[in-house]
Amino acid sequence: MSAAAQPRVARAYTSARRHPWVLGRLGDWTVPFGPYTPAQLVVLGGGAFALINTFAWWSWAGPVPVVLWLGAVWAVRGAQIAGQNPFTAVLGGLVLLLRHPAGRISGRVARDRRPSYLFGQFIIEPAPAPVTAGVRAAGLVAGPSGGLRSAGGVAGSGLSRLLAQTAPAGRGAA
Repeated sequence: MSAAAQPRVARAYTSARRHPWVLGRLGDWTVPFGPYTPAQLVVLGGGAFALINTFAWWSWAGPVPVVLWLGAVWAVRGAQIAGQNPFTAVLGGLVLLLRHPAGRISGRVARDRRPSYLFGQFIIEPAPAPVTAGVRAAGLVAGPSGGLRSAGGVAGSGLSRLLAQTAPAGRGAA
C-alpha cells in the first residue's frame, strides 16, 4: 500500500489526556511511594506544618504523631465525599454558603419585584327607587338615533329599557 492510499487518521484528546494531572512524576522518575493525589499532598504539607509548629506539645509521645500523620496521608489516597474528590466537595460547600439566598434565574440573582401601589376609588350610591312598568314606559321617549332614552335625561340600563319596551301599559290590559 502506498503512502497516498493509506487512510488518514485524526485523533482528538481532551485536555485531561493532553495535560494529565499527575503529581510526583517527572519523566521516568517518581517521588518515593508516589505519585500522590492532591488530597494526600494537602495532608502531607498541612500535617508537616502542624507537626513542626507544635513539636513542644507532642514531643513526649515519641514517633506516634509522626506515624499517625503518615497513616493519614496513606488513608486519604482514595478519599471521596459523595462521589467527588474532597477539593471539589469543599468547593461546592463554599459556593453553597456564598451564593445569594434568593437563588438565581438565568444566571442573575432572583429578586422580589418592587411593591407597586394600586390607586383607585369607588363611590357607593343609594339604590334607585323601584318604579312600576307603566311609569317606566311612560318615561321613555324616542331619541334622535331611533333608540329610547329617558324623558328626564337620566338614561337607564339596557335591561330596563328592554323591559319598558315590552311591558304592557297596565296589568289589567290584555
